[in-house]
Amino acid sequence: MMPKKIDTQIRTDWVLILLYFVLAGMGVMSIFATTLNTENVWQGFLSLRTDYSRQSLFLLLSVVAGTLIILTDSKVFTTTAYLAYGLGILLMLLVFPFHTEVKGTRSILRLGSFQLQPAEVCKLFVNLALAKYIARTETDIRLLRDQLWTAAIILLPALLSVLQSETGLALVYLAFFLVSYRQGMSSLVLIIGASLAALGIATLLLDPNLLAALLTAIAAIALWLLRKPMRRNRSLLFLVLGAWAFSVGFQRVAVPLFFENVLKPYQVQRIYSTVGRDMPIDPSRMTAEDIRRIEDRKKATSYNVTQSKIAIGSGGWTGKGLLKGTQTRYDFVPEQRTDFIFCTIGEGFGFLGSAALLLVYLLMLWRIVQLAERQRSVFSTCYAYGVASVIFFHVMINIGMTIGLVPVIGIPLPFMSYGGTALLTFSIMLAILIRLDVDRNAVLK
Repeated sequence: MMPKKIDTQIRTDWVLILLYFVLAGMGVMSIFATTLNTENVWQGFLSLRTDYSRQSLFLLLSVVAGTLIILTDSKVFTTTAYLAYGLGILLMLLVFPFHTEVKGTRSILRLGSFQLQPAEVCKLFVNLALAKYIARTETDIRLLRDQLWTAAIILLPALLSVLQSETGLALVYLAFFLVSYRQGMSSLVLIIGASLAALGIATLLLDPNLLAALLTAIAAIALWLLRKPMRRNRSLLFLVLGAWAFSVGFQRVAVPLFFENVLKPYQVQRIYSTVGRDMPIDPSRMTAEDIRRIEDRKKATSYNVTQSKIAIGSGGWTGKGLLKGTQTRYDFVPEQRTDFIFCTIGEGFGFLGSAALLLVYLLMLWRIVQLAERQRSVFSTCYAYGVASVIFFHVMINIGMTIGLVPVIGIPLPFMSYGGTALLTFSIMLAILIRLDVDRNAVLK
């Protein structure tokens, strides 16, 4: 047994572990800087009543869990992948009858003094199940059948997240489609998805009739440019006309139905505010409570982003110092320990500190991709790319929120934002990857 332990230590990727501790340490430090009061610092850590002490406790639990995972046989993750996915879906379903509403979201399960957010944890289970399905010898991701199954694995928890008013986490699940693309799914699928997203944004920015006219003009130009090939292949004509009809129908019917029947009014307002427009209010379709919430959310979102920009901008090049930031120390930035934790780095350490943090994330992503490419097992490769995709999506969206480039959809900054469920989930995801890399020469299915 001793040689196996030594081999595990040698194969363990200590670079990735070091990057993890750097980010997690910066997270505790940032939470400490934003929540420290006049009480004794050590007493605050030992009391477990402060946010930074509780985050430190969850970091310790994450390290213990990660250590146990690294010492576990890798086959455990492949054999239990579907079971774990089923457990995750079950937990998300239990939210509906047993949820606790926290800040407008109905996605929290309270277990005594402990809160669990199944939508957050389920990302780990989706990654395992998706890797398991793609790694099957009979799976060919280029086939429509297998593409639909992978989409179902991804979209089921995403749909449940939307129903629990967790639109931000629902969008995170879309990052897993990059795994399918890496394994051979046609780029046409991603192009169509990106085109639909762009069309949805255009629907918000332009008058519906004007946009329909533009789509018709684009179709007419395409018909004119393809007039000669169409003489030889009539299917091109039906393809262009079908794309035009689908685009207009998507713009005139699908987008309004989605906004009116799937998203909550305040969620729609967030999207409108991101593109620089106010959500049109129709009193005949909204209750007085909906209108009031939209107005409150509009003011809150505008205030949050404004204060966030002030905090980051006030840091200048080198920052004001860890405990000297006025915006973050005196609660001018709401949710600064969770969704807006990046503001603490921006104000305290300035542009150089923010750039250094982004560099650490970039190094982590680069290292994860390196690990993914050296695996012999398709399961391990897919799982590694799933981890990279989720972390990249979280970082891009969270930092984009703080500087006003994307909607404020409330997703944490990996390893840094306050929250035990998120920290444990990201830590376990990374630990499983490290364990799989230890057995990188094995072919897991």
